[in-house]
Amino acid sequence: MLYKPFADLKLSVLGMGNMRLPTAGEGGPIDREKARAVIERAYACGINYFDTAYRYHGGESESFVGEVLRQYPRDTWYLASKMPGHMMNFKDGRLGFQGYLAGEKIESIAQIFEEQLEKCGVDYFDFYLLHNVCESSWDFYTNETLDVVGYLLEQKKRGRIRHLGLSSHGRADTIDRFLTKYDGCFEFVQIQLNYMDWTLQGAAEKYAVVTAHGLPVIVMEPCRGGRLAALPEAAERLLKAARPADSTASWAFRFLTSLPNVQVVLSGMTTLEQLEENAALFSKDDPTTAPENELLQKVVGILADTVPCTACRYCCEDCPQGLEIPKLISMYNELRVDGMNLLRFNLGGMAPEALPAACIGCGACARACPQGIDIPGIMRDFASRLEKA
Repeated sequence: MLYKPFADLKLSVLGMGNMRLPTAGEGGPIDREKARAVIERAYACGINYFDTAYRYHGGESESFVGEVLRQYPRDTWYLASKMPGHMMNFKDGRLGFQGYLAGEKIESIAQIFEEQLEKCGVDYFDFYLLHNVCESSWDFYTNETLDVVGYLLEQKKRGRIRHLGLSSHGRADTIDRFLTKYDGCFEFVQIQLNYMDWTLQGAAEKYAVVTAHGLPVIVMEPCRGGRLAALPEAAERLLKAARPADSTASWAFRFLTSLPNVQVVLSGMTTLEQLEENAALFSKDDPTTAPENELLQKVVGILADTVPCTACRYCCEDCPQGLEIPKLISMYNELRVDGMNLLRFNLGGMAPEALPAACIGCGACARACPQGIDIPGIMRDFASRLEKA
């Protein structure tokens, strides 16, 4: 198993995500026998970073993962969990859940943190994260009355959190603003990163932002929920021609190991077969090369027919509405490929005057675009799709 230093620790480059443990039937409870076998084998293979969260598997993941790991010496595994602020709100002095948790009672963020420690059966978290700092959760995480960051820093001071970080599905500028606002408070950032989202979701910019802040990156969704493990035939042919013996999924992992600031790659391994393949892959240093990364972008071209915006920003210079057009085109590409999916986190925190419906169709942007993109047409279609979503 490959390891990288982090503070005074050595973390396995392959980490285990515990959002997709084997279940008893589709959407059922965790299949305890199969899930235990996967976690135990992961530990035996040298994986020492285990990631969970408050609502993974309907709230069952934390307690189950803690139960399995407690059979091993505490200093041989590192447990990460998260504060679910992206699922919470604070209105009129009252704390509450939203979304599918709406109506469940909660008194304080301290109550959640204490509950998590108890469920996991630990005295401290090795790694603890703000869950999904993004446009729609910004107000919650930065609320001065709640002082979420201050509370967690106090827990760190008390030794109940060893290392504090955040995860994010936000845009690069949101991550940058948050890390700047709380400069020196966080030690790592977890983002969705894979060779498809490198361009589609602007992961390259997110990676660059986190790196510029001097923080390591922990990767989630390395295979994009399995999508990069089973490609269309034309894409498969490209990869097999280059490396006939390699699995399709191995390309996604090798791409990530080519990025020097990646600390841990989380994989939600559901079967022992997946675990064994990944453990073998992360036992040797074999990153993709520059020509191979170019090949992967050809694969992305097969997977997603996207608007070819280069983010040169010429379109923004004369926009009378002050729209962030490259950002909106990036979101439009995501919408066409994935539907609303994670995009709702970004759109939910944007003001109406920043959305595509604010475009007045004057055409100044299209005249300035070196790529000849019909930007007003895209804004109209984007606004129409959002109305129907």
